Amino acid sequence: MSPPLITHLYTADPSAHVFEGKVYIYPSHDRETDIQSNDNGDQYDMVDYHVFSLDSLDAYAGSASSSEAPQVTDHGVVLRADDVPWVSRQMWAPDAAFRKGKYYLYFPARDHSSIFRIGVAVGNSPTGPFTPEPEPIPGSFSIDPASFVDDDADESAYLYFGGLWGGQLQCYQKGNTPESYDEAWLGPKEPSGPGAKALFPKVAKLADDMRSFEGPVRDLVILAPETGEPIAADDHDRRFFEAAWMHKRDGTYYFSYSTGDTHYLVYATGTSPLGPFTYAGRILEPVLGWTTHHSIVEFRDRWWLFHHDCELSNGVNHLRSVKVKEIFYDKEGRITTVKPAE
Repeated sequence: MSPPLITHLYTADPSAHVFEGKVYIYPSHDRETDIQSNDNGDQYDMVDYHVFSLDSLDAYAGSASSSEAPQVTDHGVVLRADDVPWVSRQMWAPDAAFRKGKYYLYFPARDHSSIFRIGVAVGNSPTGPFTPEPEPIPGSFSIDPASFVDDDADESAYLYFGGLWGGQLQCYQKGNTPESYDEAWLGPKEPSGPGAKALFPKVAKLADDMRSFEGPVRDLVILAPETGEPIAADDHDRRFFEAAWMHKRDGTYYFSYSTGDTHYLVYATGTSPLGPFTYAGRILEPVLGWTTHHSIVEFRDRWWLFHHDCELSNGVNHLRSVKVKEIFYDKEGRITTVKPAE
């Protein structure tokens, strides 16, 4: 078991990127709270974001874990809830992107109607400062934004998002617009029963300004490999719950996510960033703590899984810590945590 990367703060939901030759981590910042734990996630009461960086991950190279964490730099608070006029509370899992000379920090939070929306803040450096837009991204809803900038000539950019139960994704079954919100579905609810299909994560192509959507929000379809049909709602070992992430390797797009109440990190593969995707397997088994959330990044010709658990807090679900481990790909492009034999 690898040690936490960051020990002076509780951090979770790590979005890792390689910018300017370093690994930068954009996590949630967990904090102590008197709010009682519940399935709506009220105990995850975060109010700001820090940025961290590492020059090296050599301590974790290879399949064996290290007992000594590498040096991590805390660049301090880069955005606060008080900085964003539309935010009322709960700044949950963020992500970052770089495109055409600017850095973008995407973040979810509850607005003043207690509905989750997604905002964006802009900076000139991977460590900020980030200046937030005064309103959420038009057309955005739910939680867990994950940005992806493709390697095509246009540097096409996409935003993936969505989360069930406390993340309110189930409230948008009537359509992929904020106006489709149905408060009757608030709480730990989702479709179930024979013939019911799992709810899909969402994706939208980002406009050139990276602060708005170029087109409509779409379903990101995830198919069961054995049937070619959408994953069933009752298939909680494979259905999407939250924690979207996209990466690309050798022309294949890998969409990974958390299964929520079954606590797996899993992935699906496809040939387009807009899908469809076919379920391909698990990346990480359940860890200590209820949530599991991650990112995958290539750094110096190795692939790394950033994730979190509750080891540092002795199992307190809302006090989590970021960890990292090396991952590998077999000859068929399947993800594995064990280095394949040559």
